Amino acid sequence: MNVNEIDWTAFWSPVRLSLQVALLSSVVAAVLGIAVAWKMSRRSFRGKVVLETAFMLPLVLPPTVVGFLLLVLLGRKSVLGQWIEAIFSAPVIFSWWAAVIASVVVAFPLVYQTMKSGFSGIDGDLEDAGRSMGANEWQVFRYISLPLAGRALMTAFILGFARALGEFGATLMIAGNIPGKTQTIPTAIYVAVDSGNQTMAWAWTVSIIIISFIMLLLTRQPHHDKA
Repeated sequence: MNVNEIDWTAFWSPVRLSLQVALLSSVVAAVLGIAVAWKMSRRSFRGKVVLETAFMLPLVLPPTVVGFLLLVLLGRKSVLGQWIEAIFSAPVIFSWWAAVIASVVVAFPLVYQTMKSGFSGIDGDLEDAGRSMGANEWQVFRYISLPLAGRALMTAFILGFARALGEFGATLMIAGNIPGKTQTIPTAIYVAVDSGNQTMAWAWTVSIIIISFIMLLLTRQPHHDKA
């Protein structure tokens, strides 16, 4: 293939996989982030600051460090890795599920912090009013807190999606860069640049910029409260 031409078959494979990984991982990160943020924003206990700092670590650690830790935790020599392989008859390392796990880990801090801010901004009197009318904690969460934090939820999901879409270092460490199997847009760009294929590198770069721009633009839309 001429390096000045775009191989559309090769182009779409990483795009599809990246969208698949980002969507699934952002959903998982959102569910985990909402649950943990709800508990953490409503409870005070000894060591809370330390635990929250641990939650935020993947946001500041080098992606390769996160990837290495996941490799040790989920590798074929680890207890967890062997347990997973025994259940699914295949190792999780160097599969697209490994890319999902890496993306969940790096996206979680953004989701958690956004949802915690959303829950913290809710008027506690509204939740207490629900409890006084006989609602249990799940009902208060489902019908009062979550709807009131809806804007934060949308923002958290989009930021998690965008972060997962751009994940590179940790994904490369535990999922590898197998074309058609684990190759995402960031890893495809890396290979294209390394091989001197500027045309494909630009094509993937433009695609991820467009997707990320659209997702971030959604978080900037004005929110109009109903009268």
